[in-house]
Amino acid sequence: QLQLVESGGGLVQPGGSLRLSCAASGFTLDYYAIGWFRQAPGKEREGVSCISLRADRTYYADSVKGRFTISRDNAKNTVYLQMNSLKPEDTAVYYCAARSGAFLFRQCPLWNWYDYWGQGTQVTVSS
Repeated sequence: QLQLVESGGGLVQPGGSLRLSCAASGFTLDYYAIGWFRQAPGKEREGVSCISLRADRTYYADSVKGRFTISRDNAKNTVYLQMNSLKPEDTAVYYCAARSGAFLFRQCPLWNWYDYWGQGTQVTVSS
């Protein structure tokens, strides 16, 4: 069974940091582009960041540039999202998604480009 499982969410104060993990089971992430998305209550799902198969290309939404860093460790079959300088507006459920094949920079922020989705992890930024 192919699964993506997110972890690392939680409650953090503004200015704090969290590192989210996206672990795959049932398949190897080596052949997949990975995206991170988030959805806040009452808002559309937003493409936050994505990374190519060999980590040579990345995308960041303007709202997170300079604060978030995406990385991957194919040996651990895991992709990470390091989130620093968190703001209350970063509060959302964060999802990872996987798409096999070539990395398309213009497509990677689009949620319907992906083949597999995780269940999400809640991130709450509040004092």
